[in-house]
Amino acid sequence: MASVEQLVPVGFSLAAALCWGTSDFSGGYASRRSDSFLVTALSHAGGFVLMLALALLIRPDLPSRSSQLWAAAAGALGGVALLLFYRALSQGMGLAAPVAAVLGAAIPAVFTMITHGPPGKLGLAGFLLAGLGIWLISRPDGSGNAGGVFIAALAGIGFAGFFLCISRTGDSSPLWSAVFSRVASLLLVGTIALSRWRKGPLLRGDATMAIFAGCLDVTGTALFIRANQTGRLDSVVVLSSLYPALTVLLARFFLKEKFANWKTAGILAAVAAVPLIALQ
Repeated sequence: MASVEQLVPVGFSLAAALCWGTSDFSGGYASRRSDSFLVTALSHAGGFVLMLALALLIRPDLPSRSSQLWAAAAGALGGVALLLFYRALSQGMGLAAPVAAVLGAAIPAVFTMITHGPPGKLGLAGFLLAGLGIWLISRPDGSGNAGGVFIAALAGIGFAGFFLCISRTGDSSPLWSAVFSRVASLLLVGTIALSRWRKGPLLRGDATMAIFAGCLDVTGTALFIRANQTGRLDSVVVLSSLYPALTVLLARFFLKEKFANWKTAGILAAVAAVPLIALQ
């Protein structure tokens, strides 16, 4: 039976996955008609304003200079990884999405196992099930090719770098850490989005959806930081990385999109992994 102390990081991790999964669905929906780069930049701006407002309202202690730099590094890596990921998808979706998703979760998990020792047998079984679930859920439904795999691997390493760097903020305020993380990613993504010669449209409704997605995304980051402060990084990363399951389910419910049987198997594997990781 898992103790309350064990369930706290699980709860924060799953809440982060809930925010990230809903954010991805909202941002993806907004990008259907509007410029995806502008949508991404606006979502980052919305998330930054939300976290800054909350930090100024609640007034937690400012993080140390070291924590600020780690948070900024995490934001920069996350922004670069996202751009690389989009580039990989444009070259071929067959392996790009699952490679990036699995590497982003596996590298921090392996690093934690090396530095803090492996989890128990239940935890390892949960990690394997979660990894299988992430791979199956991230696979595209249509036919794909192997293009973009190298760039996808770089994106996965970037996502892993985000997790590792944001975990180094220690016990600093999750709100301020999210603020400094979002400053770096906003500057990077905003500069790229606004410096392009050709820009697509940004419809008013999609702009609202982008801001909503950004607020959810940065909230997920703050929840992830809190989860890491209360639990092991490997468990927190793996559970938080189950967010594609929610994105798929939202697309099925709201957009009536059908998905292949392997996605159903992936969702079941992800659900089965949660109690195994929680009980380790």
